[in-house]
Formats: sequence, structure tokens, C-alpha cells
Amino acid sequence: MGESQAPGERDARRPSGQKAPGFVGCDETIERLYFYLDGELTEERRLEISQHLDLCGPCVGAYGFEAELRRVIASRCKDHVPEELITRVHEALAAEHRSKTN
Repeated sequence: MGESQAPGERDARRPSGQKAPGFVGCDETIERLYFYLDGELTEERRLEISQHLDLCGPCVGAYGFEAELRRVIASRCKDHVPEELITRVHEALAAEHRSKTN
């Protein structure tokens, strides 16, 4: 290896050996993981984080954990609305609509 590399720079290289557009280290990847999962990053930053996740086992593990946690929370945190409440709301809306049209 004739060229000097900054610490961790090798991790930011693509499989083809080309350097990624912007180096993103583990700290920044973990710091921005929630924004990445929420789709709140620019396309360029999203690509940089994605490339880091492709190459870094510990960070992709953290990503997998957070993504799975979100799926579990979303599947378990659904409110069940009783059928009788749905019927009452529907009847109230229909009655209000009738009173406005008369």
C-alpha cells in the first residue's frame, strides 16, 4: 500500500477499490441512523450511510436491531377500535350530515 490512509479510510472504500463520495465513519453512521431509517437525509448522505452499512458489520447490526425494533413497536402499538364505537361515530356523522342538508 503505497498511499497513506486516514484511520478508517479503508472502510469507506467500495468493493471496486474506489473511495466513496464522502467518508462516513461509525460514529456519524450511528448518530444519523434514526434519520436514515426515517428517510430524513439528503440523497447524497443516504448513499454515504448506505455504503458504510454495506461494509461495516457492527453498524449494520445496529441498523438491523433498530429497524426490527421499529417493526415490533409498529405491529404491537396498534389501537383496536371496538366495532360499537365505529358504528356510533358513523351514525353521529350521518346524523350531522342529515341535519346540515335539511
